[in-house]
Amino acid sequence: MTQTVAYAFVFFLGLAFGSFLNVCIVRLPLGVSIVRPRSACPHCHHPIRWYDNIPVLSYLVLRGRCRDCDEPVSLMYPIVELGTALLLLAAFRIDGWELRLARDAFLVMVLIVLVFTDLTERRIPHRVTVPGILIGLGFSWYVPVDSRPLVEILLHWDIALPPEITSFAGSVAGAIVGGGLFYVVGQVFFYFGGRRKQYLGFGDVMLMLLVGVYFGIPLTLMTILLGSLLGSLVALPLEILNPRFRRFAWPYGSFLGAAAIYVCLWGNSLLQAYLRWSGFPS
Repeated sequence: MTQTVAYAFVFFLGLAFGSFLNVCIVRLPLGVSIVRPRSACPHCHHPIRWYDNIPVLSYLVLRGRCRDCDEPVSLMYPIVELGTALLLLAAFRIDGWELRLARDAFLVMVLIVLVFTDLTERRIPHRVTVPGILIGLGFSWYVPVDSRPLVEILLHWDIALPPEITSFAGSVAGAIVGGGLFYVVGQVFFYFGGRRKQYLGFGDVMLMLLVGVYFGIPLTLMTILLGSLLGSLVALPLEILNPRFRRFAWPYGSFLGAAAIYVCLWGNSLLQAYLRWSGFPS
């Protein structure tokens, strides 16, 4: 298989996966099966014909409207399809035909679902995070997870254990730090906020458990930093410019999920660049 054919194969496979992710995004928060019934228009409920369900192309041909009732179709559908294809293409460019590609592609697709379910429904379904965590623990035996806590990164210590054990330990440690940190912070805000408002939902905790399993401690902390920065860059200007956004329920999980997608693909490069710039050993 030539490189061009391989890229084309991954891209079109990504479009197909993106179409399936749209089904997951719409149905999972509702507790509906992602297998049956067939996809239908949300307005007239007419089943979508196979030729109207071709990723991106059908949306363009129909000009973003249902063939039967002419009601507009959400722009989310082609965005998810094209975004999935491009992100899987990026993962393939980075990982090649290695097992890491399967792990990164799976995580990216899980995160896409969680980004959009939190964005549209303010929900991070356990039906996604729990299986994702278990599969991530399995991947950690075959695809290395950074097992060094931050102190070991700074001091460049070595761990004299089998690589599978250290990788699994790094996965568990990342989950504890990511999920545990969010749980503690959420409880602190809830307590000092007079127990009136849940600032961080348990879905956010589960999301960071998921992220930690795949990333280990350093990249999990990077995800929190980038997610918080992204949320601030989006939310603060809008809250300043428009008062109606000051009581808006911002989907923090969407910001964390977007940051995690970036970290999954380019986080190691960013971490190494920071360590070189700061003078710390990598």
